[in-house]
Amino acid sequence: MTSAPDLDDLPIFPLNTVLFPGGLLPLRVFEARYMDMARECLKQRQPFGVCLIREGREVGAPAVPEAVGCFAHIVDCDMEQLGLLQLRTRGGQRFRIRDSRVGAQGLRRAQVEPLEPEADAALPGEFAALADLLRLVVADKSTAVFAEPHEFDRASWVGYRVSEILPVPLAAKQKLLELNGAISRLEILYRFLQQRGLVGRT
Repeated sequence: MTSAPDLDDLPIFPLNTVLFPGGLLPLRVFEARYMDMARECLKQRQPFGVCLIREGREVGAPAVPEAVGCFAHIVDCDMEQLGLLQLRTRGGQRFRIRDSRVGAQGLRRAQVEPLEPEADAALPGEFAALADLLRLVVADKSTAVFAEPHEFDRASWVGYRVSEILPVPLAAKQKLLELNGAISRLEILYRFLQQRGLVGRT
């Protein structure tokens, strides 16, 4: 169980991926700054922040992150070989970066504001095909794709999970993360899949 994050000094891990609330994100950590970050988070039982890279790269000079990201809670870790830390993280609440700085080691730390969880609702029947798609994904994979419990009947859960697996540019996933409205997200996702013949037309 992780403790509450330090909102005035949150370590940020900019990545070429978008983490959604409740999503699973495995990470292979080898840079010293992120190895130290992971050790600190494990010791303090606190999450770090994952943000999509807006400018820069994952490795090397500190990247500039998008303003909205997601708390990443470490649920498991392993070091099968020296210098390579395997982390299994799960997305928590969304946040917005208010201010950030880069330390001497190149680790970005930020003052963040948690975003209110969006209002959830039962999955409307018109979007049942999205839940069916997720069931197919779960049945097709031998390893866990989504953290349990699987909430196929909830609008937020279905919307976030479809957003994760959707083959769209990262910038589009970022917009889906920032969108504050479970039903609005479902409408966008359904329309996208409908245009490509992946779900039926109503």
